[in-house]
Amino acid sequence: MTTVQENYKKIEDQVRRAFPDYDFSKVTQIRVGSATCEDAAGASEVADEFKKNIAASGRTDIYLRSVGCTGRCSCEPIVTVLVPGQKMVVYQKVNRETAHRIFMSHLKEGKIAEEYLLSPNPVCSREASPVKRSLTQEALAAYPITKEFFDLYGEVPFYSCQSRVTLRNAGIIDPENIYEYMLRHGFAALVIALTKRDPEWIVNQVTLSKLRGRGGGGFPTSKKWQIARANEEKIRYIICNADEGDPGAFMDRSVLESDPFSVVEGMMIAGFAIGAQKGFFYIRAEYPLAVARVQKAIDICRQYGLLGNNILGSGFDFDIEIRLGAGAFVCGEETALIHSIEGERGQPRTRPPYPATKGLWGKPTVINNVETLANIPAVLVMGGENFGKIGTEKSGGTKVFALAGKVNHTGLVEVPMGMTLREIVYDIGGGIPNGKKLKAVQIGGPAGGLVPASLLDTVIDYDALSAAGTMMGSGGMIVLDEDDCAVDIAKFFITFTQDESCGKCSPCREGTLRMLEILEKITSGKGELEDIDRLERLAKLVGKASLCGLGKGAPNPVLSTLRHFRDEYFAHVGGVPTKGKHCPARKCTALIHYEIDPEKCVGCTACAKVCPVNCIHGERKKVHVIDQAICIKCGSCFNVCRFDAVKRS
Repeated sequence: MTTVQENYKKIEDQVRRAFPDYDFSKVTQIRVGSATCEDAAGASEVADEFKKNIAASGRTDIYLRSVGCTGRCSCEPIVTVLVPGQKMVVYQKVNRETAHRIFMSHLKEGKIAEEYLLSPNPVCSREASPVKRSLTQEALAAYPITKEFFDLYGEVPFYSCQSRVTLRNAGIIDPENIYEYMLRHGFAALVIALTKRDPEWIVNQVTLSKLRGRGGGGFPTSKKWQIARANEEKIRYIICNADEGDPGAFMDRSVLESDPFSVVEGMMIAGFAIGAQKGFFYIRAEYPLAVARVQKAIDICRQYGLLGNNILGSGFDFDIEIRLGAGAFVCGEETALIHSIEGERGQPRTRPPYPATKGLWGKPTVINNVETLANIPAVLVMGGENFGKIGTEKSGGTKVFALAGKVNHTGLVEVPMGMTLREIVYDIGGGIPNGKKLKAVQIGGPAGGLVPASLLDTVIDYDALSAAGTMMGSGGMIVLDEDDCAVDIAKFFITFTQDESCGKCSPCREGTLRMLEILEKITSGKGELEDIDRLERLAKLVGKASLCGLGKGAPNPVLSTLRHFRDEYFAHVGGVPTKGKHCPARKCTALIHYEIDPEKCVGCTACAKVCPVNCIHGERKKVHVIDQAICIKCGSCFNVCRFDAVKRS
């Protein structure tokens, strides 16, 4: 046994003595999710109710555990009950009242409270999870990375189609308990790295893993590390980019709140690999729970000598600090992020030089995002080659997505590279609600694009998504149905990027504003045919001439919708003369027309009563008429009519 291993064993013994010696196989567990989304849904009140019930029952064999988020967002708070010798039971949408009923029924009487069980969705068509199918038995034996998660949640259909690597501990461990992290291979990768004493070996393992940056760009992680390592400057830095700003994205937040030690360990290994002695977490201040848990993880690691000087007697010195971002989307760009840490205004600069050559305070700096760093421990313990067997030829591992929009089962999903969008939407997401037709999937956030239903068999892979006119991005995935307007979606994202533009370069500052003006003109019913060509030319110019990724990616939603849904633009500007200007999805208010069918109107006056501008006239039990000059097209009349007399076109 090496000195590093011996020292780690001593820390393990210290940690074990510091925590109660529970044998979870012999006690009943009640697990309550504890993350921002869970707490917002009332999880803390649920935990308090269970605590009171346990105390009142006098039971000493029930252990209430706070765990991270499992990702089933629309069903939170989620509570799992594990009774020794029985299958785990998962309850959904638990509140204080139902928590009491669950305790009395399940824990006191031994009867499962079936009315509160996690709602089912179609069972995954696969015989086993994709990660298990794609790996050799040797690889699974070396690191059964999904075993515990699937032993617990594998029978819940939402999870059975997923592959948990980044989220391997989410919903399983207490994120503030280092002992629970250690019990699940925690810091085993760090021990391997420091025992090997060979940074080149670590970089080689990351190369074999085919791990690419999960922040959106998809740049090979090992190449970035190699550039920094090759620099003659000896002072180097590692930065974890946790400035997650995409609308609807919360993947990084969930990892930091559910498994912060894995990201801290990934930073340590990255620091050792590139020869850095200092690391920084850059986290947006809107994530207070994530900030608190990362800080606690750092403090605990310092307490046990896993951060600081001469870590585990290896001679490696490394420490981490947190820097808070003010919420500027542009600070997700590497050079703007660096300026923010330095105390400067968060604006990008021209590249090259790239940060890996000249970054923080002019020193070589590697910037990886949360998900990338969370994968590093798995790469080393599992072995780079085995890790690379998950995924595709050019993209190894898995990807976490925030699945949202018009889909039955929303939440965080983690799938292997190579899975199709169809499998995510239908096998995991349960399809489109209310019998509607799928229109498109928007991927990649403000810099992404729409993948139409005709391309739903596109695989999750950096190159395949690029060919489809979008990008991986950080992991936002919004499902759109037939009621969504492609032009309106483009306007939404351009509004966001225009608002978030730092204003440093005129192509982005002025170009996004001009694009937004054209889109507003089109959606307000004032657009002309030539506006479409003008918009397309401007979008291409902004993409080519902008300084940073925000400006270069800003036109993507426009170009993507023009590519796949050009007919909708034509409809909005009257390109179909027989129909005039109209919104096919009936989403753009100014292009919607309401009128009352005289043959169906019974004169009930319901529409007139709800009209906010009194534009509907008619006597009771007689046909009513809408004054088109006054109508604000709010749709209240359409929504309230029980006789299908109000027509919308």
